[in-house]
Amino acid sequence: MKILHLCLASFYIDHYSYQENLLPLYHKKMGLDVEIIASLITFDADGKGCLLENSGSYINENQIPVTRLDYKKTKFSQRLRRYEGTYEAIFRANPDIIFIHGCQFLDIKQVVKYVKQRPEVKIYVDNHADFSNSARSFLSKNVLHKIVWKNCARIIEPYTDKFYGVLPARVDFLKDIYKLPGDKTDLLVMGAADEKVKEAKNEGIRRALRDKYKIKATDFLLMTGGKIDQAKKQTLTLMKAVKEIDSSEVKLIVFGWVVEELKSEIDHLADGKKVQYIGWIDAADSYRYFEAADLVVFPGRHSVFWEQVVALGKPMVVKYWEGTTHIDIGGNVKFLYNDSLDELRSLLYEIINNKPVFEKMKLDAAKKKSTDFLYSVIAKKSIGSIPKTIEVERECIKWGK
Repeated sequence: MKILHLCLASFYIDHYSYQENLLPLYHKKMGLDVEIIASLITFDADGKGCLLENSGSYINENQIPVTRLDYKKTKFSQRLRRYEGTYEAIFRANPDIIFIHGCQFLDIKQVVKYVKQRPEVKIYVDNHADFSNSARSFLSKNVLHKIVWKNCARIIEPYTDKFYGVLPARVDFLKDIYKLPGDKTDLLVMGAADEKVKEAKNEGIRRALRDKYKIKATDFLLMTGGKIDQAKKQTLTLMKAVKEIDSSEVKLIVFGWVVEELKSEIDHLADGKKVQYIGWIDAADSYRYFEAADLVVFPGRHSVFWEQVVALGKPMVVKYWEGTTHIDIGGNVKFLYNDSLDELRSLLYEIINNKPVFEKMKLDAAKKKSTDFLYSVIAKKSIGSIPKTIEVERECIKWGK
């Protein structure tokens, strides 16, 4: 069985742990033949978006073939996501299943052209857009999304088995903005790599990491991570809140890339003892860092780390955003409702100084439902059961029936 992942609506970054990386990997672990067709958009060494210089094909770190397509040499092709050789690349891949990461690209018409010739091919589409990251200006909302990308969604809809939003808010976006039928939409959560979760649970790794940063076994360690920019300045509030907690046993580790204009403030708040800023870490190492913590705190916008921490079975404090409460599996999370220092400090006091409250959060975080956020589970849900009709049809073609 051949599954083709199309990453033409946005980026594809080698050696990362985004959904676009892990879903193909776990489809391969399921025994499927996997290929990826992607845009030239990637990240540079500082984690900033950039374009690769060359298109072409290669084998990625997971031994999966990847083809990068260049944009057409016409005006607005990059903005509207029109590529050189999209249909030909799909035809060469000859997939039985196509998983489309985002329907927001005009070359989705080339997918329609392909499936019209092979109507037995199964199509699944996911969506990473909501009002927190998209449709924020008048033109983006009313022209790009309500006209251009809506049309892309509607033309692929007759051939699609399921449209997935990766957050509840993104399921609503599919229904409310693109007007897709409710019975064709569902939630497909992002999550964590099973092997990384298992590895992080090693007590020796946890102890070694805490020792590295001089965190005692009796210390209450808070952890936060991710990009720190003007949209996520709440990390600075968290650092201030921890500094104001009158206990030498309460510690905070902050990791992540920080924009230049916030570096001096971060350096000022990080004293190297109670509050430590350790810079950027490899995405694969984030599992070990979160597991070393007692409580993980995300006071700003949603990131894929939220689901990763749920899969690790760790209690969390997160900012409340409508359409992101799926990470609450029944008591593992406490929500922040504003960006005030007082609210954050008070909530941390409540958790740290009230042992029954914290112990209940730990028990709730370890519920079996946390395994729904493992990619072994997510990968199976994403394509349902492998369609036997395709296997039968391929055998018929093979024997000329």
